[in-house]
Amino acid sequence: METMVSSAMKEVIIGHDRPTVLIGERINPTGKKKLAEALKAGNLEIICEEALAQAQAGADIIDVNVSTFGVDEVTMLPRVVQTVLGTVDIPLCLDSANPEALAAALKVYKGKPLINSVTGEERSLSAILPLVKEYGAAVIGLVQDDDGIPNDAERRVAVARKIVKRAEATGIPRQDIIIDPLALTIGADTKSGLVTIETVRRVKAELGVNIVLAVSNVSHGMPDRDLLNNAFVAMAIAAGVTCLVVDVAKVRSIVLAADLLLGKDEYARRYIKTYRQRGQQTPGG
Repeated sequence: METMVSSAMKEVIIGHDRPTVLIGERINPTGKKKLAEALKAGNLEIICEEALAQAQAGADIIDVNVSTFGVDEVTMLPRVVQTVLGTVDIPLCLDSANPEALAAALKVYKGKPLINSVTGEERSLSAILPLVKEYGAAVIGLVQDDDGIPNDAERRVAVARKIVKRAEATGIPRQDIIIDPLALTIGADTKSGLVTIETVRRVKAELGVNIVLAVSNVSHGMPDRDLLNNAFVAMAIAAGVTCLVVDVAKVRSIVLAADLLLGKDEYARRYIKTYRQRGQQTPGG
């Protein structure tokens, strides 16, 4: 099962037998006052800086989210999409729950984007899936429905199955559906990580689709967050996650190590190449 997304210049393929794909998370104003204020002012210089930094850090795809109070998503999302596409050559993940904003961004996008996201909620399925079909995009499906996020793997897999079934009924091929089993903070429930990992394993075994995870949610409110995130990254990849929404600069080395240990890096080429690049960037290295 392989999912292809692209920009006008570059193609990225996500698959269970391929290296883990990294989706850069930093163009998102949530919790970022400086970015939120820049978006409100229509100043996109910081957007260009973040896009370049993530591409240089090794992002395969860049997530673009402009949702914040005081910003008109329908106007701003396509503008930011065009800005990022003019700055880097890698594919984008269009991150919005607003169907009108997504439609506006899809109209200006060059290539095949990833849409983040659809849920198992009826209003989401009926609004987002037709857009995915119309523009030939790929889509992330979140395992939550009208009753919220289930607390157990059984019901999360059921929501994933519902999303896949509705997407295929809409004419979207299964390979263009990526399921997000949702990571919740272990600070609220120390078993939540286990539920996520079990959901990953079952979605892979029962549906065969690609799986994405926004890792940093698991450590919210906890001390030494990077340590928890890095451990969870390795566990998630081993369970079957094929792409991650992360701060790429912080996580890429862990991902490369996990991919190598899991046989996804033939002759250790990627791992060794990155190690050498780090040495060249170190003074006196």
